[in-house]
Amino acid sequence: RFQGQKRAVIQDDGWRELPVGERLQHALIHGNGDHVEDDTREALAELQQPLKVIEGPLMDGMNVVGDLFGSGKMFLPQVIRSARVMKQAVRVLEPALLAARAEGRNQGKVLLATVKGDVHDIGKNIVGVVLGCNNYEVIDLGVMVSVDRILDAAREHAVDVIGLSGLITPSLDEMVHVAGRMQQEGLRTPLLIGGATTSRVHTAVRIDPRYDAAVVHVVDASRAPGVVGKLLDPAASAGFVAETKQAYAEARERREREQATRELVPLDQARAAALVTDWASYTPPRPRVPGLTVIPDRPLAKLRPFIDWTPFFITWQLKGKFPGILDHPRYGGEARRLYQEAQQLLDRLEVDGTVQARGVAGLWPAARRGDDLVIYTDESRTEIRTVVHHLRRQRAEAKTGVCPGLADLVAPEDRGIEDWVGGFAVSGGFGADELAARFEAAGDDYQAILVKAIADRLAEAFAERLHWQVRHELWGYEPDPEPDNEQLIAETYRGIRPAPGYPACPDHTEKPALFDLLEARERLGVTLTESCMMVPGASVSGWYFSHPEARYFGIGRIGRDQVIDYAGRKGWDLATAERWLAPILGYEPAADTA
Repeated sequence: RFQGQKRAVIQDDGWRELPVGERLQHALIHGNGDHVEDDTREALAELQQPLKVIEGPLMDGMNVVGDLFGSGKMFLPQVIRSARVMKQAVRVLEPALLAARAEGRNQGKVLLATVKGDVHDIGKNIVGVVLGCNNYEVIDLGVMVSVDRILDAAREHAVDVIGLSGLITPSLDEMVHVAGRMQQEGLRTPLLIGGATTSRVHTAVRIDPRYDAAVVHVVDASRAPGVVGKLLDPAASAGFVAETKQAYAEARERREREQATRELVPLDQARAAALVTDWASYTPPRPRVPGLTVIPDRPLAKLRPFIDWTPFFITWQLKGKFPGILDHPRYGGEARRLYQEAQQLLDRLEVDGTVQARGVAGLWPAARRGDDLVIYTDESRTEIRTVVHHLRRQRAEAKTGVCPGLADLVAPEDRGIEDWVGGFAVSGGFGADELAARFEAAGDDYQAILVKAIADRLAEAFAERLHWQVRHELWGYEPDPEPDNEQLIAETYRGIRPAPGYPACPDHTEKPALFDLLEARERLGVTLTESCMMVPGASVSGWYFSHPEARYFGIGRIGRDQVIDYAGRKGWDLATAERWLAPILGYEPAADTA
């Protein structure tokens, strides 16, 4: 209705007539930094001591912010804007604070770290900001942090709480290792667990038994201040820890009962229930452009139409489907503001080229060998380039009765049928980490988080757009014209692009084979950590399957017989296989291999 019209902005500057302390509180609560530096100087002249400014009007304002956020009357983007205003004020006070820093008081010290092998830190950074808003001193060690560095820093800073974060499933195992080391070295510091792949059940089953002191899974940033507050409250801590330990013990008992009732079929039986294709009547499509196709620079303007904005709002803890979330009765106004600021940042990035997107896709001759895929050097199919290992579901799907594996989607090698598989790697994050670091150095956590959240969305948009290009142009089996974004999000097309580490192929260690095929390091500059996480973090990779019946599914839990079989195919010992596949084991290993 209002397209083409300019929005009239009505400003009420009546708050500028308030006493300086109330002006500072107003600025913090509303995330308005226009006058905060001048007001901070005035407050310092009035109160004489920088700590009185911090512990008085500034903390009064942040306490209101914390209360509003905790009661659901304020939303995460607003909180982070408030933190940005707080940092503006503290920078003004910094020279005077240096002499008086030893006298400073806070609620407690919290150490945060993304564990070794993992580079994703959006959630951790949000938790840090929220805790800072609640007057906790946050020591953020960053990403890829080893257990030795975590423990050394915890002792050096005499922290009250340690928080571990991670995105990928190998990070879960690293958290178990950290907990074990803390137990070995006699620490009693409470341990917080958070991140996209973490869960209350995993924390209860794998981490809590390794550490006698407090272990608490934190669902999201809004819960962190409450959890830390209970852990550090002398009157509440013992009861809270005891309740949590008891709840986790009950969760372990429930898990054991559930596993006992969820019987897995033997591997040979699961293989007999594989997806069946009439290969005599189906001819796999030959790619129009086999081999590698490199996209050295995909303009961001080409990716913006393919962004799925719903996960972007979830990152900011605003849950709802886009675009309906913009009219949400409770937080639609904040969603609209966040969306507008994201568009403004994208406009800037398009012009200045600070963030770039690059990608590569590959299509190779392939055949099925059991549950694995053989990928050939060329179309003569005489030389094997690599073997890609896959797993199989060991519980039949309720609707189909099938126990699928990705290898089912490719013609067996003994049928003489020329089939193909593909792969891709894309990133929307070249330059994003550096830009975010510059914002962080300037005290602007809001823009830093916004940059990383947008880079993630660009990477996913790139993956979706490239998949269409593969289906329509490079492989060429889909003749339909370019779909709109809603059709792409709904995945109404033929073909899938499952990613290593996700439900259909949950083993992250197959990623190096994919990267070697794609020459991803040389062609793009995308690398892998020791836990097989991609760098830059705003990157996506996966396989392409063109089979008409290809669909996404989850492997679920697997039995010891499949783990032994898989270890043999991979050239692993059993302990190594159980360590990498720990999140999907349908049994408890004989000895903890963490």
